[in-house]
Amino acid sequence: QVELVESGGGLVQAGGSLRLSCAASGRTFVNYGMGWFRQAPGKVRDFVAAITSSGGTTYYADSVKGRFTISRDNAKNTVYLQMNSLKSEDSAVYYCAAARGSGVGVTTRSFGSWGQGTQVTVSL
Repeated sequence: QVELVESGGGLVQAGGSLRLSCAASGRTFVNYGMGWFRQAPGKVRDFVAAITSSGGTTYYADSVKGRFTISRDNAKNTVYLQMNSLKSEDSAVYYCAAARGSGVGVTTRSFGSWGQGTQVTVSL
């Protein structure tokens, strides 16, 4: 099992930027892929981005492609989500997730551990 703690959420104006961080502990971080999901009130938890264990391959939802960047620092056991050109529809609770292996998927089933979430609110 791995423990994940997100940080970096907050209130930002449309067009602004935020960087989310997710610190991992409890497993060998370099052995598993990581992902970010988000959930708005009354909606399902949606895939945002994912990165393989080595950091060599990344995946993005179409809605964030070109605006968000996922990265990881295996020396710091941390994964990041840089969010630029934020829109009101990006407002949600953002969750960090650890995959079950070195690869990643784009559904929640591919991930076995979750953080508690961090709120991102984008105002017009």
